[in-house]
Amino acid sequence: MKIGNIDLGNRPVMLAPMEDVTDVSFRQICREQGADMVYTEFVSADAVIRNIDSTLRKMVINPGERPAAIQIYGREVGPMVEAAKIAQEANPDVLDLNFGCPVKKVARKGAGAGLLQNVPLLLEITREVVKAVDVPVTAKTRLGWDCNNKIIVELAEQLQDCGIQALTIHGRTRTQMYNGEADWTLIGEVKNNPRMTIPIIGNGDITSAPKLAEYYDRYGVDGIMVGRASIGAPWIFREMKQYMVDGTLPTISRHEKMELLRRQIDESIDLIDEYRGILHIRRHLAATPLLKGIKNFRETRIAMLRANTKDELMAILDHIENDIFPTLEPES
Repeated sequence: MKIGNIDLGNRPVMLAPMEDVTDVSFRQICREQGADMVYTEFVSADAVIRNIDSTLRKMVINPGERPAAIQIYGREVGPMVEAAKIAQEANPDVLDLNFGCPVKKVARKGAGAGLLQNVPLLLEITREVVKAVDVPVTAKTRLGWDCNNKIIVELAEQLQDCGIQALTIHGRTRTQMYNGEADWTLIGEVKNNPRMTIPIIGNGDITSAPKLAEYYDRYGVDGIMVGRASIGAPWIFREMKQYMVDGTLPTISRHEKMELLRRQIDESIDLIDEYRGILHIRRHLAATPLLKGIKNFRETRIAMLRANTKDELMAILDHIENDIFPTLEPES
């Protein structure tokens, strides 16, 4: 699969853009674990134009995480074009337009998935951004606003006509948020539309290596994007890449997984500061499957998620690894 001149190989696995998740540290780790391409947290066009430091930091891309995309969102043509030009100066490999964020503070203001209720404006933004920058422009969107307005098949053609070089489709409507099961049938219909020539990337509910392979076979998409299943589990990309090659899963020890979480803690603190870095990393610790199913773990989990210093948090992780893991079933 190619986006512009960027060759991602056959059946690539990509890290989805996720707010408060896909910071530079997590992106780097996911690339090392096998993700073929990574995306920044989404970036507000208005905040970019106002030179908000925290927003500008989101657009910093390290050499080791490439190929990497910057994703921007907004609700007006002018600010989106200006933000795209500024984002291009950060030298991303791809510039992605967010037409799929469902959260109320974004969609209800007419940005993200909110633009699915104003397709002419969505298309105008796309055309003008494509004209304004030299970097390949892609888009990420949903099936439509609600179950009565699943417009993705027609919209995909219109976006292609605007000049985007790849399209990612999340298999839910905006009103579904992240509830229910993602419907990939329309993603497959877009991919099988003979008029479509750009790569089609599927997204939604890809939670394991076997499911990734199954959906590639079933829907024939060019790429698959993995989001929530990677939170607290960047090693999922390593599992997926090996499974796609030989149908087996790599052996990744609990110790190795724990070391990746420790690294995230260190790098999150270095990137921001101790207090905010720990707040940021709690989402990964709360979601990690590494700690799921441990009996009588409630008090330790609460302590881990309430820790306010690096030393305190690391001591709890040491306790988990040295005192709790040895009591569990042997690793397969």
